[in-house]
Amino acid sequence: MERIDSVLKEKILKMDATALAEWIRKHKITSSEVVSIYIEHQKKVNPPINAVVEDRYALALEEATSLDEKKPTYKQLPPLYGVPITVKESLHVSGMKTTSGLEHRQDLISREDAPVITRLQEAGAVIMGKTNTPALCFSQETDNRLYGRTNNPWDPARTAGGSSGGEGAILAAGGSPVGIGSDIGGSIRFPAHFNGVIGFKPGMYRGLSAGHYPTVKSSLQERMLTIGPMGRSVRDMELLYSILSPHSTTNRYLQFFKVEIIPSTINYPISDATIAMMDNVEKFLTESFSTNRFIPPYFEESALLWQEILASEGGELIEKSAYQNDRSNLLKAFLREKMAKRTTVDPYLSMGILGSKLFRPSKSRVKEIKNLLSRGDEVLGDYLKNRLLLFPVYHTGALKHGKVYKEIFSLRKTFLTYMPFVAYANVWGLPSLTVPIGEDENKMPISIQIMSANGNEDAIFRLGKILEKKFRGYKSIPSVDEHQ
Repeated sequence: MERIDSVLKEKILKMDATALAEWIRKHKITSSEVVSIYIEHQKKVNPPINAVVEDRYALALEEATSLDEKKPTYKQLPPLYGVPITVKESLHVSGMKTTSGLEHRQDLISREDAPVITRLQEAGAVIMGKTNTPALCFSQETDNRLYGRTNNPWDPARTAGGSSGGEGAILAAGGSPVGIGSDIGGSIRFPAHFNGVIGFKPGMYRGLSAGHYPTVKSSLQERMLTIGPMGRSVRDMELLYSILSPHSTTNRYLQFFKVEIIPSTINYPISDATIAMMDNVEKFLTESFSTNRFIPPYFEESALLWQEILASEGGELIEKSAYQNDRSNLLKAFLREKMAKRTTVDPYLSMGILGSKLFRPSKSRVKEIKNLLSRGDEVLGDYLKNRLLLFPVYHTGALKHGKVYKEIFSLRKTFLTYMPFVAYANVWGLPSLTVPIGEDENKMPISIQIMSANGNEDAIFRLGKILEKKFRGYKSIPSVDEHQ
């Protein structure tokens, strides 16, 4: 470490995972040096944002040193050899907790790794720690009784999003070069958008969702949950996806694709900054591509379908996990929170479970949903064969803490107004790449998501690289202290 001056450290802290792996491969730096630099920086930037909730620094340094020693024995190094990484707390990592923010799980230690963790370690990655989530990953903001709230490093008074909010925050603060999140309702894309990082939600059945807590049991929910990467560059998303997914990608050249951008005149809330972002992207892409402003099939139905699919089990699985050690029923616990401001479970989780029970579809409606999804999959498979869709992620940049929750978690069904842009990719199982494009009036990042059919990931990444280069892309925050 003594040979690495401050200028070189700063350069290393701005590299993406691909560049770090190349430097390690070319003997420009050792893994133990890279991991040490990131541990030091993570300790500096994490306290104000509360993103990393459990570390394994000592083990990470041991593993990095071992990788340095073993490096001469390899003819070809794995793609992430020696690169430090962080992962969402809801993923099982052997020897670490998987609480998903629940107090009664704080003493449970995982005995095995989730499949995605195994793949990352086989690729040479060194896990530094786990990042915060809302309780049971059940909100688009990150806060829980056990670990507390995660703050947005661009403005700590604003949300980091959820449920992969800890991951988005530590990446934005420069405390990790790349990370892993999960997404069943925008949980990768909200934090990527709010924190100004890159995020990729794989399509349905295109990744490995085992080893995630909470798990899903219904086939309807399985089509919506995926585990995917978050980081600093589109090329890192492409690299991590190739490691995490059992499906190989094939070349999809952009000259054969039409680009459809959702109209800014759509009857949903969209901020002026978001409208300007979409217009700027359209103006740029029209120079080289066939573009159109159009609402894709099944857009209007998607937010309701998303909620009905989440509520299809009536919240039983979530309720059982949340109230494992609480013999009082849901309604009593919810009322106790209202009166005493204290239960064993986060209040928004109680509200979410209550909503799941109220919005639970009937058996006949579930049958209708399955038939609709079957028809929609066929229609969209054909429609998106040579199309790329561009949506905002949310109607605005990161809001003050608590406001996103109030907009989405309401018995008045306000999710129908605020969730369509992200729900679309979950309901229809589409791969979606989030790329920061600009900033709003509060200097908060705003992003666009690129979607298409499964199998078109290569085209999504190609367009993402073009937009990343032309517009904002990822920007780290060298010092969180400057934004206090």
